[in-house]
Amino acid sequence: MEISSAAVKELRGRTGSGMLHCKNALLETGGDIEKAIEMLRRRGLATARKRGARAAGEGVIEAYVHHNGKLGALVELNCETDFVARTDEFKRLAYDLAMQVAATSPQYISDGEIPVDAALDPQEVCLLLQPSIKEPSQSVGEVITATIAKTGENIRVARFARFELGS
Repeated sequence: MEISSAAVKELRGRTGSGMLHCKNALLETGGDIEKAIEMLRRRGLATARKRGARAAGEGVIEAYVHHNGKLGALVELNCETDFVARTDEFKRLAYDLAMQVAATSPQYISDGEIPVDAALDPQEVCLLLQPSIKEPSQSVGEVITATIAKTGENIRVARFARFELGS
């Protein structure tokens, strides 16, 4: 089957995957872009799981300050290389996470940090389990995993802080 360069370009634009991965996914799905997207997503999740144990010593500290100047957040987002840390996509993710922290006031990064005796709803208090304010159909953790699949590097939230005037 012949796959057009326009189809490869569209798939690449929608997923951020490499051209060869896009072409192969289209070949395997008979040219069906939606099925190819799902295939790449599944493969990306598998890649993200494999990369989870790799050291993430580079990254950025990103800030979000609400327009009224009375609410803000800082997030330290780590990755494996300074090359990825300097990309617009990584910086945008860090900014979106800082905005998420400011908007939703999580107490923990993941549910593994919640004390055993605490009676809390993990989805409300854990940053990675919260629905993304930018992509409500996905959790924050899923958004990070999608970025891991695109960049090919481990990405993790190291810490965050939220500030509210008078609190």
